Amino acid sequence: MEGEIGNGDVVHEAQIDLLRGTEKYHNEKESAVDKQKYGVAWRKDELEASQENPNNPSETLAQDVSSTAVLMKLDDDLVGNIQEVPNRGNWSGRFDFLMSLLGYSVGLGNVWRFPYLAYSNGGGAFVFPFILMLILIGVPLMFLELSFGQFAALGPAAIFDRFCPLFNGLGYGMIVVSGLVSLYYTVIIGWCLLYLFMSFRAELPWERCHEEWRSASCYSLKDATECTSYNGSVYYNQTCFNASEAVRYNLYNLDPNGTAHHVRHAPAQDYFERGVLHISGGLDQLGEVQWMIALCLLLAWTLTFFALSKGVRSTGKVVYFTALFPYVVLFILFFRGVTLPGAVDGIIYYIKPRFDKLLTAKVWSDAAAQIFFALSPAWGGLITLSSYNKFHNDCFKDTLIVGVGNICTSLFAGFVIFAIIGYLASELGMRVDEVVDQGAGLAFIVYPDVVTRLPISPLWSILFFFMMITLGMGSEFALLETVMTAVQDTYPNLRDKKMWVVLCVSILGFFGGLVITTQGGMYILQLMDAFVSSWSVFMMAILECFIVGWVYGAETFLQDIELMIGQKSRLWHDYFKLFWKFITPLTLIVVMLFNLIQTPELRYGEYKYPKWANGIGWVFSFLPLLLILGMSIYKVHTCAAKEMPLRQRLKFLLKHTPEWMAAHKLPKIDLTDDSSKEANKTISNPTFTPV
Repeated sequence: MEGEIGNGDVVHEAQIDLLRGTEKYHNEKESAVDKQKYGVAWRKDELEASQENPNNPSETLAQDVSSTAVLMKLDDDLVGNIQEVPNRGNWSGRFDFLMSLLGYSVGLGNVWRFPYLAYSNGGGAFVFPFILMLILIGVPLMFLELSFGQFAALGPAAIFDRFCPLFNGLGYGMIVVSGLVSLYYTVIIGWCLLYLFMSFRAELPWERCHEEWRSASCYSLKDATECTSYNGSVYYNQTCFNASEAVRYNLYNLDPNGTAHHVRHAPAQDYFERGVLHISGGLDQLGEVQWMIALCLLLAWTLTFFALSKGVRSTGKVVYFTALFPYVVLFILFFRGVTLPGAVDGIIYYIKPRFDKLLTAKVWSDAAAQIFFALSPAWGGLITLSSYNKFHNDCFKDTLIVGVGNICTSLFAGFVIFAIIGYLASELGMRVDEVVDQGAGLAFIVYPDVVTRLPISPLWSILFFFMMITLGMGSEFALLETVMTAVQDTYPNLRDKKMWVVLCVSILGFFGGLVITTQGGMYILQLMDAFVSSWSVFMMAILECFIVGWVYGAETFLQDIELMIGQKSRLWHDYFKLFWKFITPLTLIVVMLFNLIQTPELRYGEYKYPKWANGIGWVFSFLPLLLILGMSIYKVHTCAAKEMPLRQRLKFLLKHTPEWMAAHKLPKIDLTDDSSKEANKTISNPTFTPV
């Protein structure tokens, strides 16, 4: 039986029958013409059953259809021509997504930020709160966001407008955080590129205290070793004195190794601060742009452009290398590091907890911030990457794999770097906790210095900084993909202009990062790192838990997840409901309050940031929150139901819209006879229609 609906469109009877029971996925105000595009998926056994009664396929295929008929266990169970998201792109394979997720979460933060935080927070005392925060905050939030983006196949800019219109600014707040972090993150990649280029020479420039950048405290082990190889010679104050001069100046009764222990440092520190950064006296002295760093920053953005210009399919192939290669170098450095003298002292410092540190707010706040920096919940990246997944991908398994992999990488990188720090402490005659006092110093002072002690040091330096570049690029790709997906979800007509969107974002990112390449840029970087990824992401994560756990309903959301990954136990439901509704948000609130009570002064080395600089930091921190508040006010003001009282209007905007639905990729099946070409109609899923 066939009928007509407006404009002479012919509708097959089976199409009408298949719509029954799918009301969950429809807007009640939709016309029959719109609804005829909607449908359900058929299993292979259902198709075979239909062939037994070809005269009336609707009798067998549409029988007992319910709203759960769209829920296939695997995409392979579907028959027909499965439709992809129009112009959006998808991962070409499950491992493309897994490698991208691993590359996103395992980055410079594991090799640079985590060891520094452990170093400055009492070594082993930091490991305990870090693991605890992973359980209380990291895994629950990561699973929430991966399943969230995968269910709707939308990025953060569009997904909250459907899920909870009142807080549609939450997605844009996440994008602001990712955009700000990408600015200084790319500068760090630029530093790595510069060090990589400087490593292609017979002798590394930071092996000796060269006159153009050395300070009075610079101590070159290579110069000292060469000096003392001559009988009676003494190396003192960066000068080699022969035996007669040593007697004349009474140097034998002084420290034979150089200047006093407490002020002596390796050439790598002077090279980084005075030779590369030409660091100024403070934040109020930005100085000139360092053209070598600026050129490397340009190269970093150029590489990012080429990697992202073709969309997630090209990115998914690049990350196989950027995600796996760093592990090769880390294992090599580990086995070399533990064989160095003094390495045991550094490792003991790392694993021996100093429980008095657990009474300070900074340890807990830094542990929570590092979880956000490592797994990146509330940054928008997890939602973005998972939005390109197949509907039935097991995002719960991905959460466990990447979460455990991330913490193991961080802990392993800690063993690598503390073995090296212990060696440097032994060489310099210092305590382990006195070797380095800057965050970036671990990556650009300690590591560069240790490679000078290895045979064929330029080769080790090349390997290390190439590893740092791949680590940074893996995370940078996801940060930028978050921003670009937001642009394309907000303006769907730009989907066909992916390359131009990437080009514009890259150009803006380069010019935005130029200020960090100035002589005072290091102070800006430390300021952004301290404020951008802390308070704002804490607040956005709390808000996200509130929306999912209380407004939409944790149980309802878990049922949505089961549509993708299959039915789970009652205990599984209770576990995530408990965390999303209570434990995770309360943990974040306690950490924030604890940190407010004992907020430490922001410093870089001996430089203490002025109060006005901290004020700028708070602006960075609250910028995403102000955006969320502003967009919420605008949403209430422009709400279609203006005749409602304010309270009812807020309640109305808290509910999800009719467009919120499962992004199930349905097969496109011809329901008409081949001879009836004019009546050739298909069933498709409207979920991917841009709003």
